[in-house]
Amino acid sequence: MANSYADRYLGESEHLPLARAIYAEMRKFPIISPHGHVEASMILANENFADPVALLMSPDHYILRMLHSQGVSYESLAANSPEANWQVLAQNWKLFRSTPSRIWFQEILATLFDVSEILAPDNAAKIYGQITSKLQSPEFKPQTLFKTFNIELLATTDATAASLDSHIELAKIDLGGRVIPTFRPDDVSDPSRADWKTNLVTLGRRYRIEIDSFSNLLAALRKARAHFKDSGATATDHGVFSARTLKLTNSESENLIAKVFAGTANEVELDNFRAAMLFEHAIMAADDGLVMQIHPGSLRNYDAEIFEKFGADKGFDIPVATTFTQELKPLLNAVGKHPNFRAVIFTLDESTYSRELAPLAGAYPSLRLGPPWWFHDSLNGLSRWREAITETAGYYNTVGFIDDTRAFASIPVRHDVARRFDSGYLAREVSRHRITENEAMELASDLAYNLSKEFFNL
Repeated sequence: MANSYADRYLGESEHLPLARAIYAEMRKFPIISPHGHVEASMILANENFADPVALLMSPDHYILRMLHSQGVSYESLAANSPEANWQVLAQNWKLFRSTPSRIWFQEILATLFDVSEILAPDNAAKIYGQITSKLQSPEFKPQTLFKTFNIELLATTDATAASLDSHIELAKIDLGGRVIPTFRPDDVSDPSRADWKTNLVTLGRRYRIEIDSFSNLLAALRKARAHFKDSGATATDHGVFSARTLKLTNSESENLIAKVFAGTANEVELDNFRAAMLFEHAIMAADDGLVMQIHPGSLRNYDAEIFEKFGADKGFDIPVATTFTQELKPLLNAVGKHPNFRAVIFTLDESTYSRELAPLAGAYPSLRLGPPWWFHDSLNGLSRWREAITETAGYYNTVGFIDDTRAFASIPVRHDVARRFDSGYLAREVSRHRITENEAMELASDLAYNLSKEFFNL
């Protein structure tokens, strides 16, 4: 017998009674979102979303890349009216069958806008009008939605030299929860970026340090980290190509940055600089206690034309093979057992789950595994992840769910889908006699809420 709509994503029918009970426990908890990309300035401005495309389509790179894969050009989307782009999406909605994008999108329509129909060309205009009408109401302003979504904490992602003025102002407003910054120093950690030197100048001016040496760069970063921490940050975020870390002496570091400044550093030396920076970020994390989030393995802005015309985050970040054991050894030997150091590791390379990441997290008290991220943030991805890591790392060397989204309206549905999956998974583990019902109910609160709150110092 098919499951009812209320039982969606809870798993097999024989496990449903317990899965329902576990889910009922999980859904009691507010949302902790310690890793995301919604802009604090958007929440502070508190302006109604202009239309369904601005809310649901434009910020979602999964949607853009899928449309592009079937011949919908970014140029045409940029030239179209919102209504025309919505129609394009409806005409191509079949492309998203069985994808997480389809699940999240239809969940938003059903739970936020009372639209139970599947998007299609013949109902697109009606659904567009229904959503647009609701979007103009006071209930759909970002700050009201923040409360409606039951968000206890939302972390944003902020550049190294960010003023954090929006966060400072948001802290004065009753949102029913908190919005905190996350320190993202990628813009000054990778000298192959075209804007690297400009970013160093901007960082130096903000903290009144002339960044003409490696030691001055670290001094400016420490000041920036302190500003973030004073403004509520509890974590840093490192979107690196490789997890490689490298411990250098002071003289080696200064010689290396001198070559980079002079433009004479070769590819090996540029890679050494990135590896040395990741190592130094870990040393600083052990000093100030900001939780380090490391997510390597993406060849970003793969399509040069799309990046040049439309900028970053348009669906052309492509995963590459990644390894961790040798790469993290210098870092873990330096601070892996430091009582003040914490790190969360994400990966796009599923082959590393059981081979490298679960054994590392299962040994080091400072390490936790981030959940399936980006292309693997899906029902199938969650299943593969749990099966690969649980026997070695258990549940308590993970950090709960991470939504990693720019699409504000998708936050509650992503967390809900993950909670539904975990409810079904735990119910199945009970049926396999691996845990008891009481343990499953205890895990419900830990996976939904406690693990993230505790590890991210929230």
